[in-house]
Amino acid sequence: MNRRFLNASLFGALTLVLIFGSCGPAQSQEKINWVNWDDAQSLMKKQKRKVLVDVYTNWCGWCKRMDASTFQDPRIVKYVNKNYYAVKFNAEQREDINFKSKVFKYMSRGNRGVHELAIEITNGQLSYPTFVFMDEDFNTIQPLPGYQDADTFEIITNYFGGNHYKTTPYQSFQENFKATPTKGK
Repeated sequence: MNRRFLNASLFGALTLVLIFGSCGPAQSQEKINWVNWDDAQSLMKKQKRKVLVDVYTNWCGWCKRMDASTFQDPRIVKYVNKNYYAVKFNAEQREDINFKSKVFKYMSRGNRGVHELAIEITNGQLSYPTFVFMDEDFNTIQPLPGYQDADTFEIITNYFGGNHYKTTPYQSFQENFKATPTKGK
């Protein structure tokens, strides 16, 4: 009888942890407002902003790590949502994309293919992840390949988002950048 009571109590306690644990701060944390290409083009007609494109694939481990870490950082979320239209773009998606009066298509290449638009915006330098910074007219400013931690990505997004790339060498900007204070640091 005591064993049944213990099992029932343990089950009840675990149920409460699962219910209330899932309502904690992680659930209420803001996220990057990812949009697709059509949405970005529509939004741009209403309000001009720079565009940040996350070029990824489903099989890319470093892409998943960016999603789980850097793109969850409150500093990154806040800055990107305020200053960019963020486009999540699977470079292997098969759907056509109408972009800048042209239709871009998926191109099959052996076991895997690639989307023409991924090649276009990365200037043909595909690797995953790649982050493409675009101006308010959807012109590529800079593709940036590889995983970026939150501290580095904060500097980079501010560099392009604040138009510092037009007047200041990146190294100078990086040396003088004041990071956004975060709780607990």
